[in-house]
Order: sequence, then C-alpha cells, then structure tokens
Amino acid sequence: MTVMTSQAVRIDQHGGPEELKLVEVQVGEPGPGEIRIRHKAIGLNFIDVYQRSGLYQLPMPLQLGMEASGIVEAVGEGVTHLQSGDRAAYASQPPGSYCEVRVMPAKCICKLPDAISFETGAAMMLKGLTAQYLLRRTQPQGGLKEGDFVLFHAAAGGVGLIACQWAKAMGLRLIGTAGSSEKCALAKEHGAAFVINYNTEDFVARVKDITGGQGVKVVYDSVGKDTFDRSLDCLRPFGLMASFGNASGPVAPFSPGILGPKGSLYVTRQTLFSHITTRESTQEMADDLFGMVISGQVKIRIDQRFALAEVAQAHRALEARKTTGCTILTL
Repeated sequence: MTVMTSQAVRIDQHGGPEELKLVEVQVGEPGPGEIRIRHKAIGLNFIDVYQRSGLYQLPMPLQLGMEASGIVEAVGEGVTHLQSGDRAAYASQPPGSYCEVRVMPAKCICKLPDAISFETGAAMMLKGLTAQYLLRRTQPQGGLKEGDFVLFHAAAGGVGLIACQWAKAMGLRLIGTAGSSEKCALAKEHGAAFVINYNTEDFVARVKDITGGQGVKVVYDSVGKDTFDRSLDCLRPFGLMASFGNASGPVAPFSPGILGPKGSLYVTRQTLFSHITTRESTQEMADDLFGMVISGQVKIRIDQRFALAEVAQAHRALEARKTTGCTILTL
C-alpha cells in the first residue's frame, strides 16, 4: 500500500485563527467509493470559520476545508465517473481540503471542464453550487419569474457576486445589500438591479420604496442574526425567507406565530449538503454551474489569494469582512 505525506491545516480545539496549525499527515490509497486527489488550489468559505470557531461542532482533531480543485491520482473500487489523471473540483463533506493531497469520497467530486482553470474551479464550487440551489431550487410559492424582485444580503461576497450575475441572467431584479459604497458598486457592476448600503440606509424602507410598497418574493440571507428579523418585513405576502448562513451569528429563536400577521410567510434554513446527497443531484447542479461559467453569464471573481501557510491571515480577513468575491489558498 502506498503511503505518502502531505501538508495539511488542522485544529486540535475550537477557537480563533490562532488554532490553525500546518502539520504533516499521512495519506494512503483510496478505498471503495473513494479517490485520492492532489490539489492545485483550495477554496475558502465562511463554513470553515463556523467549523473552526465551534459554531458547528465537529470531532477533534479536525482538518478544515470544504472545497478544492486538482488532479485525481487514484480511484477506489466502484468509482466509475472519475479516473486517474482527471481534472476535478468539488464542494464536499467531510472537511479536509486544506491540504496538498487527500483521500475522500468520490460521490461529490466532478470532472472540471478544460475551459475552467484550477483556481476558478477551487473558488467556485461551494459558492457557485450554493447560488445554484438558492436561485434554481429554493423558490417561493409559484416560483420565480422574469421581473420578480429578490433581496440578497452580502451581495458583494463570493456567493453574492455569483448570485447577482445569475439572477440577472434569469431576468430577476436582485436588490443587493452590502456594508460599504465600494461593495455596493461591486454588486451593481455584477448585475444587481439595485443596491443598498445597510450601514447608511434603512434596508427595509429602501426595499419598500424600490418595490412600490409590495416587498420582495424571496430574501436570501447568509448574514443571520443582524438581518433576519428586519428581512421578514421586506417580504410580500406568502414570501419566502431563505436563511443559509450565520456571518453575524446564529438567528435567535422566534415564534412561528409572527409569520401570520406579516403575510403568512414561509421560512427555510438551507444547506448545500442537503442538495448534493446523491451523485446525480451533484452532477446536475455542477453541470448547470459549469454551463453558466463557460458561457460567460457568470464570471468568478477571485480577489484574494493566500498561501496555505497563511491560512490564519485568510480567516482573519474573512471574519473582518475585508474580502470581496472569492478567496483561495494557493499551493
């Protein structure tokens, strides 16, 4: 059995960025349903922060990272959609992408088209698949139609900039929020029909003004605690509140009884990993994403690059909301 060593980022306990340690780990051969992949680039996501901090509790020690691209080195028994030498990219459980080489389940790994670079592949899978399931699969009663208003918080982030472009391609009127005039300009540049600086404007009042008092069909919210309650007031009757993150902290418990007087609203808490439980679903979503990127309708913006050894610095920048677009770790 071949055993090799790989640099990897690990934590031994939950905590701040200082817990991130670069260590050497041993990597063996893939078992049934697994592949071994040598990474070319690694994606950085807010879920990594949640797992590091302990908001999402996981067993220790923990090798972090949910997204990467690279070359398949070996495939285990039963793996038929990949072979040694394939270019590949993934967003996948379990964590462990912060490394040079790893063995992992093959189910959620997709061939990376030649037209898409390794850096773009690493940057886009988790965020792009998230935008895909939000706009294509997480829809209000009656669906989304051309001309419909949707509100998207953190519109200048990695998921947000992809969603701005995708929504424009669908004919939706996306209202994007961000925390500075520069970030608002970035969201507008990428297809947001309207932008709101939530640090200088009342986003509820602005949404009502933009929509002629009707409100939006859907709010897509990865911010959490700071935006959830007031986002409910942005929805039209029977609108959908789609929570998919906790950048400002988890949403406080609330009584379902408040949803009736606000317009018989719907609320859902979405995660990507519910949508990619099968090989077929993962490939269908990835094909949609690849098609949007290759066609040029969605461009993946990589604004920050950090070496793997600089991962703590990358986490600090992400938590301080100093990043825009996508961030990758380089090897």
